[in-house]
Amino acid sequence: MSSVISDPASFNSLGLPQFLLDALVTLGYTQASPIQVATIPALLAGKDVVGIAQTGTGKTAAFALPILADINIAERVPQALVLCPTRELSMQVAEAFRRYASELRGLKVLTVCGGEDMRQQLRSLKDGVHVVVATPGRLLDHIQRGTAVFDQVKTVVLDEADEMLRMGFIDDVDTILAKTPKGRRVALFSATMPPRIRQIAERHLSEPEEVSISSATTTGANIEQFYWLAKGTNKLDAISRILEAEDFDGVIVFARTREGTNNLADALRERGFKVAALNGDMDQKVRVKTVEDLKRGVIDILVATDVAARGLDVERITHVINYDIPFDQEAYVHRIGRTGRAGRSGKAILFVAPRETRMLRNIERVTRQPLTAMELPTHQELRERRAEIFKQSIRDAIAEEKPAFFNQVVSELRDSEGCSAEDIAVALAYLLKQNHPLGQNRQPEAANSQSKGWETGSASNDKKPRESREAPRQNQREARKEKGREPRRESAPRNVREPERKARPLRDHPEVPMERFRVEVGHKHGIAAREIVGAIANEAGIEGQFIGSIDIFDDFSTVDLPEGMPKAVLKHLKKTRIRGSALGMERFV
Repeated sequence: MSSVISDPASFNSLGLPQFLLDALVTLGYTQASPIQVATIPALLAGKDVVGIAQTGTGKTAAFALPILADINIAERVPQALVLCPTRELSMQVAEAFRRYASELRGLKVLTVCGGEDMRQQLRSLKDGVHVVVATPGRLLDHIQRGTAVFDQVKTVVLDEADEMLRMGFIDDVDTILAKTPKGRRVALFSATMPPRIRQIAERHLSEPEEVSISSATTTGANIEQFYWLAKGTNKLDAISRILEAEDFDGVIVFARTREGTNNLADALRERGFKVAALNGDMDQKVRVKTVEDLKRGVIDILVATDVAARGLDVERITHVINYDIPFDQEAYVHRIGRTGRAGRSGKAILFVAPRETRMLRNIERVTRQPLTAMELPTHQELRERRAEIFKQSIRDAIAEEKPAFFNQVVSELRDSEGCSAEDIAVALAYLLKQNHPLGQNRQPEAANSQSKGWETGSASNDKKPRESREAPRQNQREARKEKGREPRRESAPRNVREPERKARPLRDHPEVPMERFRVEVGHKHGIAAREIVGAIANEAGIEGQFIGSIDIFDDFSTVDLPEGMPKAVLKHLKKTRIRGSALGMERFV
């Protein structure tokens, strides 16, 4: 394999057909990225490609454009297959295909993922599609049923192969590749090349051209970076104070889970901010409208997950706030890269819990740039800012031409009541601001005093004492014993450790504290560990690398997950099904 690092160039020089060049102009694409320059000509020439590149380097266009250049619209059979680790990324890739093919009438792109209507997928496959974008588990299900046939596939893409390895899908990928015809071209993209991924490349790719793009490990010098050590104030109050004190145009707030984005957006909206959530659960039309609302100023704040914000480029973004610290340092780089673009200045703020300081140091090491500690604005500073904003609104109103009617009303009050102009002005100011006093903090209802999202960095002061939490847990254990529900091992499989009833850190991320959960599926259900990983990763929005030890017994299994799972996420995972059985997830006590 050879290593290639290319410089940016014009799309016109890459050999793409005119209909794709026209679509790129419409989309505002002016210059190809290094991964696109190196990959597109190779794929157009029919070569296999291994692309070592991080997310955010433009690799979706690098494989989608050559595929579209080779599509035969008259043949309604799968001609291209793209495998992705998650449902969200699959939807994003499929939408990218549709955007690039705006000048190619009749193209049919289908996403085949878990959590979507199987009957609709079957109808679409029967009617005929040109491009299939899929997660490995659901696609393998279709292949085994005989409902998806890929004997005429010309191109197969493995997107984020290392993530599919982390999530336990790589054996499925191996099986799927073996079902595709010989002579098809294969493009494998991965941020890293662990031995198992290298083995897949050597087995299924023919003399591939290797494209290695340097990782963007340093952040823009025009982005000011700060961190707030989350203690003494809960995170929702902290972000509210920061948003009120900062001079911003547009803001992206990153939360770790889909549920977290919705909860935080709701809480901020109750506090008077113009905000919306952006996550993979949203209908594509709603997602597009949300981004347009941000661009047009209908909303000022977007609360998003990493996957939902990929490729997002909105000029008015001046601030990025990491409400939940990313476990992946590269994810931090891509997050804050949403601001400070095209020479503009930007500001990034990271919330860090005391136990996450090691992760902060890792971020500083990878980005080669220290973050500056910041203090929350004081209540006095907030009062002064509110007063100054109000005074400025009065100045602006004085400068405007006003209808004569208001002059008449004020004159009549002054003449008939004997009021001075100053008395009238003070009374009007009071009427205008009595619901939002300038000298007080606006606080939501008590139920919303803390974000319901996965509060990895929260330092709430209203948590119950440990003793008061242990009592109901003890009662639950006793109740389970009475009902015969106390978890017990029926017959332990070989080479499986006795479950430990304590939180454990991840081996690769020792700074992430873990807690143990029980799921009601085991050996008798035919469950494999990779299926548990895939279900949790897709449904809870947890990256596969942050799912810890899994022990499978006859009737149940245990899995270690990061501490602090919200009730709403746990409730959703209880209902999530694997092989027809509900997980019934609950904390292992």
